[in-house]
Amino acid sequence: MTLAASPARAADDQNEAPVIEQETPDEGPTAEGQTADGPYLSDWYHQNLTVIGSKSIRFGPQQVDDIYLEYEFFGRKGPLDLYGYIDFPKFFGVGNAADSGIFDKGSPVFMELEPRLSIDDMTGQDLSFGPFKEWFVAFDYIFDWGHTTESRQNTLYAGLGTDIDTGSPLGLSFNLYKRRQWENYGAANEHSWDGYRAQLNYSYPLGSFDNGASLVYVGFTNHDFGSDLGDNDPTRTNESTVATNVLLYQFTHLRFMAVARYFHNGGQWNDGEMAPFPNSHGDSFELRSTGWGYYFGVGWQF
Repeated sequence: MTLAASPARAADDQNEAPVIEQETPDEGPTAEGQTADGPYLSDWYHQNLTVIGSKSIRFGPQQVDDIYLEYEFFGRKGPLDLYGYIDFPKFFGVGNAADSGIFDKGSPVFMELEPRLSIDDMTGQDLSFGPFKEWFVAFDYIFDWGHTTESRQNTLYAGLGTDIDTGSPLGLSFNLYKRRQWENYGAANEHSWDGYRAQLNYSYPLGSFDNGASLVYVGFTNHDFGSDLGDNDPTRTNESTVATNVLLYQFTHLRFMAVARYFHNGGQWNDGEMAPFPNSHGDSFELRSTGWGYYFGVGWQF
């Protein structure tokens, strides 16, 4: 599927990067390496490996800088619209004092799986009306494999999704989820149904070039609301919003991305409050969960 037709989806925790679903151009400087069946290992299951550097990421109580490895996969087969990725935090041993990962007793793996099942395909009915082209049962499962319960996340979002016809090259989709929270780094909302997420995904092709590359803008916004997490804790909030802006420059195999992501109370941490525990240096610190974070990535699609 094309990027314009199927916008990016993202999730959010302190170790995760923007994740991008797209189909790459059919030609480019790597075209001589294509097989007779096409440039990729599968005609529907697309994959890439990307090295990602991140700066000022605000999903946790402390801002995190990291350089890590990501394996990403996506595709559409019958009613299944699949997206997922696996991150290996601090894979290269580079990060700030708040960062930990696979080799220094932090989380060895952070993963997200986002399957959607087409209701139209499963029922054999065309359920489109107005601008709503197709309807899905939508899921988003997030797992952070921390070494202890207090360093682990285990979250399921479940709900409905739809792709929206804009009558233009702008790709647009919307998902509305209810959240089931199991482990959540020791937060008070563990093992409960707690809140909702509204997710809007959008993309726009900006152009193609004589060297076979294309440039695409991708955006996605997650708004979490209806939680009880902040009711009895001034350091937490019941709502959180993250808006992501991506420029993706890609060939058949090689791709580059630059990302600016805006956090408002990222991770449901209340910006400006004093943290309830010391930082990695043992000092008191103020929560800075609102502001910009950045990612840069270089990847290979196969």
